[in-house]
Amino acid sequence: MFADQISVSAPAEAVFAAAGLANPRRDAAAAIIDATVQIDQPSGEGLRTVATAFLVNAPRPDGAPRTVLVTARHVLEQMPERSVRIGWRVQQTDGRWRFTPQPLEIRGTALEPLWSAPPDRDVAVMEITAPEAFARAAIPLGWLAGAEDFEAMGVAAGDELFALGFPRGLSSNRAGFPILRAGRVASWPLTPVGTYPTFLLDFHVFPGDSGGPVFWTAAMRRTRPDDAPDHPVVVGVVIREVIAQDQGMGIGVIAHAAYVREAIALLDGPKS
Repeated sequence: MFADQISVSAPAEAVFAAAGLANPRRDAAAAIIDATVQIDQPSGEGLRTVATAFLVNAPRPDGAPRTVLVTARHVLEQMPERSVRIGWRVQQTDGRWRFTPQPLEIRGTALEPLWSAPPDRDVAVMEITAPEAFARAAIPLGWLAGAEDFEAMGVAAGDELFALGFPRGLSSNRAGFPILRAGRVASWPLTPVGTYPTFLLDFHVFPGDSGGPVFWTAAMRRTRPDDAPDHPVVVGVVIREVIAQDQGMGIGVIAHAAYVREAIALLDGPKS
């Protein structure tokens, strides 16, 4: 869990200390897991459309705290009702976790979208009111890779990255935690981001995975740049699977996290 007052530019040790995490490398994945949630909406005949989202602590320009939900834009566009169900988790006094989904509005009274998205990019963000524990668990904005960070971190083809999601609506347990998987970067070149807005990851993408975070941790590489961060870095968002001749190829398409930053900036732009 992360305290609201921790600056996004604070040293990784301070962020992890505030979270009560003793070992940044060991707990890196847990920090992103805590911030990742399932969203779903009924789709008729007893079925539900399921997807993944994650929370970011993105303070307003005046410094006021703000929790932002991040997912793929097509996820929200394909959920036509005014509200979705978001899968909050509550830890009980005996240490066990309980899945406690609650409604979350994604459209206004005239069914206008409440989210922001960069043009032609399959990422979307929206400000939400989250339970206190989830507001604390939201990852710092500084953990999202910017346009220059991906290259500066030395990420290259063949490197391993983690991904979180709810494949086919499945969770890792009854408490509603996401499933953690790993894959290797399967495309090149990766930058500049403006030229290559997506990259490929060698892992299977299922319905329910869209919107999930893809992230890097320092423990995933034996060698890395001296100035690479010790905290986990979200480098992208799962948006789809590569399909050829109507068959899935077991390769995911990942939108660069720089576009999540761009979408968050739109929240503070002029309102139409």
